[in-house]
Amino acid sequence: MQFENPFKRVERLKRVTNLPKDAQDARVPPGQFVTDRFPVLHYGETPRYGNLHQFWDLRVFGLATPRTFSWAEIRALPAKTQTVDIHCVTRWSKLDTTWTGVPWRTFVRELEIDPRATHVMAHCEYGFTTNIALEVLDDDDTMLAYHYDGKPLEPDHGYPLRLLVPKKYFWKSAKWLRGLEFMDHDRPGFWERAGYHMHGDPWREERFG
Repeated sequence: MQFENPFKRVERLKRVTNLPKDAQDARVPPGQFVTDRFPVLHYGETPRYGNLHQFWDLRVFGLATPRTFSWAEIRALPAKTQTVDIHCVTRWSKLDTTWTGVPWRTFVRELEIDPRATHVMAHCEYGFTTNIALEVLDDDDTMLAYHYDGKPLEPDHGYPLRLLVPKKYFWKSAKWLRGLEFMDHDRPGFWERAGYHMHGDPWREERFG
C-alpha cells in the first residue's frame, strides 16, 4: 500500500500563529508550531452517515465481554466538557480546544474487561486502526468525543464519534470510531505499520518508530 506523507500537505498550513519564544513553555512540545486553524489530515475518504440510530454502532470485543452500543446508548452515558491542547505529528499544535463526550473512565465502567488486557486497538471506518495502551487511556482527559466547540463533530473531524487522547500525537485520537478491541499485547495499527511510532508521545517527539 502506498501512503501519502501528510507532512507534504501540512506545508500549505504554514505558521498561522506562533507563540512568542518565552510562551512556548509546558504547553507546546518540541518541534511544534501553534495554529488557530483546525487542519484536516487523514488517509482516504470522509464517511457520510444517514440516521445514526439506524446505521451506526460501536462494538467492544477481544478481551472484554462482547457488547454493541447504539448511538442512543452512547449519548445516554454521563458526559463532560473539557478544554485541552492537541498536537499533530505534522508539527501543528492547537491550544484550548473544547470537547464534549463520554470520559474513558466512565465508559469502561460499562464493560467487563479481562484482567489480561493491556492495550486497545481502535477500529474505525474504512479499516483505519490505531493502538493505545490501557494505562494511557486511563486518564482524566481521555474520552469518546462527539462534540467540538459546543457542536457535533464535523465529518472531516470524526463525526459522529472519535477517540480523544490529548497527551499523544493526534493520529491516536482516532476519527470515525466503530470498535474497541481489547488485547493482551501491543500491535501496530494503520499508521504504525507505515512507520509511525507505536506510542506517539509528542514530548519525546515519537513521530516515527
